[in-house]
Amino acid sequence: MTWIIGKVEAQLVEGLTGIEFIVFDKEAGFRGFDDVWIKLSGRKFDALVHMQLSFRSSVLTLGIRAKYKVGFNFRRAKEGQWLFTNRKIPDCESAHVMDSFLSFTEYLGVPRQDPKWDLSLSASDEQFAQSIINNASTVVIIPAASKDERNWVTERYAEFADFVVEQGYRVIFCGSASERELQLVADIQSHMTHTSINLVGKTTLKELAALLRYARVVLAPDSGPAHLATTQGTPVIGLYGYSNPLRTGPYLSLEHVVSVYAAFSQEQYDRSAEKLPWGARVKGNQIMADPHTRCYTEISGYRRPIKN
Repeated sequence: MTWIIGKVEAQLVEGLTGIEFIVFDKEAGFRGFDDVWIKLSGRKFDALVHMQLSFRSSVLTLGIRAKYKVGFNFRRAKEGQWLFTNRKIPDCESAHVMDSFLSFTEYLGVPRQDPKWDLSLSASDEQFAQSIINNASTVVIIPAASKDERNWVTERYAEFADFVVEQGYRVIFCGSASERELQLVADIQSHMTHTSINLVGKTTLKELAALLRYARVVLAPDSGPAHLATTQGTPVIGLYGYSNPLRTGPYLSLEHVVSVYAAFSQEQYDRSAEKLPWGARVKGNQIMADPHTRCYTEISGYRRPIKN
């Protein structure tokens, strides 16, 4: 099996056995495409499983020889992906992206199974996490999504963090070393009454995964780390507004999601979320500031599913 993967994502899955990784540098322009095509020149695969919907990913498949190029069907494909494949999975019913991905394995003849994840965390990753957690009951907050509009309101993050501390938990903030994430957490901490630990930009992806494994619960908006916590078996309180959480929410914690998507989709499309096209999003700059996202105090039940 050969896996074409981005640079950042490769850091996370490095160490998985039986897989050849070909890194695609998405920021390198045409040179990134050329590098992948050169590495795969002269090779032909039995099947190319095209699970990405972006046009860039579809263009990348043009330089990869495969007897079967399997993608989404016309109803699910975006950005013309169906034009780049010669086989289509029939699935149109799965709501969650994960379930639609599992439909690819079924199409290839592999029976569907409950997903499990093994990220090959090293002993040093585990030691790092254990030294930080130090047997304390810890809630990890990852406040930044890929776009600022998807972040919760700063003051509400601070309110939630203070609330958690008052329940006897310790709070750790995590995220990337980008300037906007560093500033976001600094702003949140400035609004807090209690103290918290700031590890933003201070962990590798695998150290973050190990840290999330030992957390009692994770709070995050629609972001990669929410799914990373899922791989570690940790409950996630997901904060959603722009995307349907039934499609992109933390796979094993959908019952803990706080979402205003249904209300805004009804308002903007005059249709219920269930009747919208798969992947439909709502628009606006103040979605996550909606008063309904303030209802975190109603999630006191989050202590129920937390690991002992």
